[in-house]
Amino acid sequence: MKTRAAVLWELNSPWSVEEIDLDPPGPNEVLVKMAASGMCHSDEHVLTGDLPFELPIVGGHEGAGVVQQVGSNVSWLAPGDHVVFGFVPSCGRCPSCSTGRQNLCDLGAYLGGGKQIADLTSRHHARGKDLGIMCLLGTFAEHTVVHESSCIKIDDDAPLDKACLLGCGVVSGWGSAVYAAGVKAGETVAVVGVGGLGSNAVQGARLAGAKHIVAIDPVEFKRTKAKQFGATAVASSMAEAQPMIAELTRGAMANKVIMTMGVGDGSLIGQALSLTSKGGRVVVTNIHPLLEPSVSMSLLELTLMEKQVVGSLFGSGNPRADIPKLLDLYRTKQIDLDGLVTRTYSLDEVNEGYRAMRDGENIRGVIVF
Repeated sequence: MKTRAAVLWELNSPWSVEEIDLDPPGPNEVLVKMAASGMCHSDEHVLTGDLPFELPIVGGHEGAGVVQQVGSNVSWLAPGDHVVFGFVPSCGRCPSCSTGRQNLCDLGAYLGGGKQIADLTSRHHARGKDLGIMCLLGTFAEHTVVHESSCIKIDDDAPLDKACLLGCGVVSGWGSAVYAAGVKAGETVAVVGVGGLGSNAVQGARLAGAKHIVAIDPVEFKRTKAKQFGATAVASSMAEAQPMIAELTRGAMANKVIMTMGVGDGSLIGQALSLTSKGGRVVVTNIHPLLEPSVSMSLLELTLMEKQVVGSLFGSGNPRADIPKLLDLYRTKQIDLDGLVTRTYSLDEVNEGYRAMRDGENIRGVIVF
């Protein structure tokens, strides 16, 4: 079939919105008509080369839509079902999945290649070439074909233009606070960078019962929005936040520091540790450039004060459990998805959406099909 998609042909070039050819789904694959796709910073990381995905590639990994056709071996989905995609597939059988760590599923090894899991070939084609798909999804398209392991079925009454955000940013940020950081009632939390990820880390810390939540971001608009999501104090930099956190905690500093900047910087990890209490934890959720040569931090500080630095992928969560759970929290108004969407765009406006993200104008832009 013919459909339209946003394709990245070369690094540091605009997304090209054009007609592509899409093959039918294979035995364990699903054809989905997209309803909406979040515009996550990770797609920008592909454009800049910070994430080394193979090009050309159909962008987008934060999507929701309606199933149109299922492969012969797919027994649990049917045409008409509503689905959200998890940007990390989960097989349910590998050691990680079977021990409750679906975010680390062995199928994640296929993400960078962008080809179908079953046979490492493409269903998406344009200009006589095979196309990869971002995170095995390619949600910047009117239709896409994905492996069933990337699909999470949701209730038909869930608004797909909000549910799409659960495919990456919401769970990644929320889980960074609730799971990776393990925020407890009464703790002090600092969130460094309060865009799409950090806003949800703030929401997660609030739901976990944090006493103080300090949102740190150089953009005033994002600091203002962070207060709506539950931040109790804001600062424009970690340097500005340090005396503030010291005063709030009587010198003990933050129990948890969550790094959710647009692009990670190894030279700032030492500053994050300086905001962290004895026995505290720094959670690194944001992407760092692949070729970043070094990290600046005091290892003596780790030893003598028992501080921790941990990474978090997909909020250290389980997409099949956490996506429906967070939809329920949205229904009961315990998390805010509506406020995350600063503006919606058409597929043809994808480059304008990423300009707005780079300029700090959006918490999250959403493509609505």
